Amino acid sequence: MKNLKRVSRWMTVAFIAVVTNFLVTTSGFAAGLLTPSNAQFSVLEIKTHDVNVIIEDGFAITTVEQVFSNPHSQDLEAVYSFPVPEKAAVAEFTVWIDGKPVIGEVLEKQQAREVYRAEKQAGRDAGLMQKDEYKTFDMKVSPVRAGQDTRIRFVYMQPADVDTGMGRYVYPLEEGGVDEQKFSFWTATETVQQQFSFNLALKSSYPVEALRFPNQSQAVISQKSAGEWSANLTSSGSNPQVEQGQQVNAMQPAFKLDKDLVVYWRHQAGLPGSVDLVSYKPEGARKGTFMLTLTPGDDLKLVEEGRDWIFVLDISGSMNGKYATLVDGVQRALSKMNSNDRFRVVLFNNRAQELTQGYVNATPEMVKHYSDSLLQVTPGNGTNLYAGLKNGLRGIDADRTSSIVLVTDGVANVGETHQKKFIKLLAKKDIRLFTFIMGNSANRPMLQTLTRVSNGFAISISNSDDIVGKIMEATSKVTHQSLHGVELSIRGVKTSNVSPKKISSLYRGQQLVIFGHYWGEGLADIHLSGKISGEKKDYSTQIEFPATANAHPELERLWAYSSIQDMMQEMNDFGEDADLKQAVTDLSIEYGLVSNYTSMVVVRDEVFESLGIKRFNKQRVENEKQTQSKRSTQTPVSRRVDTQQP
Repeated sequence: MKNLKRVSRWMTVAFIAVVTNFLVTTSGFAAGLLTPSNAQFSVLEIKTHDVNVIIEDGFAITTVEQVFSNPHSQDLEAVYSFPVPEKAAVAEFTVWIDGKPVIGEVLEKQQAREVYRAEKQAGRDAGLMQKDEYKTFDMKVSPVRAGQDTRIRFVYMQPADVDTGMGRYVYPLEEGGVDEQKFSFWTATETVQQQFSFNLALKSSYPVEALRFPNQSQAVISQKSAGEWSANLTSSGSNPQVEQGQQVNAMQPAFKLDKDLVVYWRHQAGLPGSVDLVSYKPEGARKGTFMLTLTPGDDLKLVEEGRDWIFVLDISGSMNGKYATLVDGVQRALSKMNSNDRFRVVLFNNRAQELTQGYVNATPEMVKHYSDSLLQVTPGNGTNLYAGLKNGLRGIDADRTSSIVLVTDGVANVGETHQKKFIKLLAKKDIRLFTFIMGNSANRPMLQTLTRVSNGFAISISNSDDIVGKIMEATSKVTHQSLHGVELSIRGVKTSNVSPKKISSLYRGQQLVIFGHYWGEGLADIHLSGKISGEKKDYSTQIEFPATANAHPELERLWAYSSIQDMMQEMNDFGEDADLKQAVTDLSIEYGLVSNYTSMVVVRDEVFESLGIKRFNKQRVENEKQTQSKRSTQTPVSRRVDTQQP
């Protein structure tokens, strides 16, 4: 497909919401075993924690195995929590019972709780995986018997994140600190007593120039071929283990699950735009599932005119732990401005106030003055996000392109907090909302809604990210051409249940990933249309849907998750709907996904049978593992389908 050329409208107001979720103290809440803060009983230990990540064919599969140890004289329940990974669907939860793995099944949330509670009270082995809205996945295992270990495994899947030729994977560990009730009730045990390992394998049909694992000096990075790379990090007790020939610098403490692990890979520069298709259609099936990925070329024009930047910075208590890092990010953003740019700075916690008192020119002197002023600020109090946003929207010059950088955790707890009020506020201006989400457990649903209604984009960032690189990535989208009012059609082969339902806009470097169902086989015409500065643009190509494709059964879950997100978005906009809630529940159960309305429960095989719980997820997991085993021995296969008509 032709490279998409995109330009900003004559008046583009950009919001970059940097969602920061920083912790107040260094002993903050992280992924780990949870114990009530006032508990009188002993705590369990995390004996081992092993992570294996496979990134290939446009999506990532993360498998986590852990061993919980009970060194005490009484049986205990393990409660483990970890941040919800972005766009991730938990597809497996397995507990070893009598030395054998037992795969969980998905039930309606309350039913799953009742089954787990009954088994726990009876003293029989059981496990439960639940989702706490957009914040965390929480699992329970009972009992971890006195003096013994319990082994568990969970698996989640998500589309690969590639933007402007840079791939990025995040293993989220750092909790956001935005759930004050949870933070005050629980104490987290985040130390791995014996072995920790993280192994990532990347298989790409497009050349990869480099792979980077920031903040992990002990990581071993290796390249097998132009598109095959690996990253490995291992820590055993207090001694980090590295590959033979590498030097161990010093004794280190046991690994802690308190900081995200981020891996980047960089594709070869100058790659053209492309269309990739991955399908799943078993032998004899009438209906297949597809994932269509449209990647734009990196040759989009720069918008040259001067811009106005409004920084709306959250100085509430949740910013305390990393505020200096945030100021450093703002300083670097200011230093990238042109001499004809201007900026304002608005601060907010319980209330909003403007630091600059109007626009100032982005001269080196002004940049230094206000950077120094920001360093004098001490974060504290609540988060009146509405007041900060309202103040930032004042005084926008309609004759200049304006960008608002909103720095917040997105969890409004002071003043106006209703989502509809935020949408109404944004509707008063002709704006683009660009959400820069940093950290875990942010209120992504609300921020993504504000992004969507203003035809903007969202960028996630972790405290472990290369902050400057992410700021530059976001800035390049604001300053380059863009395509709005995007519509995609597929003709020639019957398709349906396409997700996401609404595309809206495409910005520089963004991939467009579409899931759906198809019937039949053969050539199909793909047509993409949109507008650049009001001028209509059309792009088309031909692709072929296969009659049979057995290699990627995971696509069924990824399609189901994307469809569930569409329905959850509709309920976030208009309120909970009984029919939509039931549809989410049914889809989650059918495809074995943990959602807001479903949970995954593990009991003994004979208990599954006595309760009449069908082993659909067990069958699905076994099929997925068989195909993954076959793929692991293969070299990367090109999924590009627009070679005849690019």
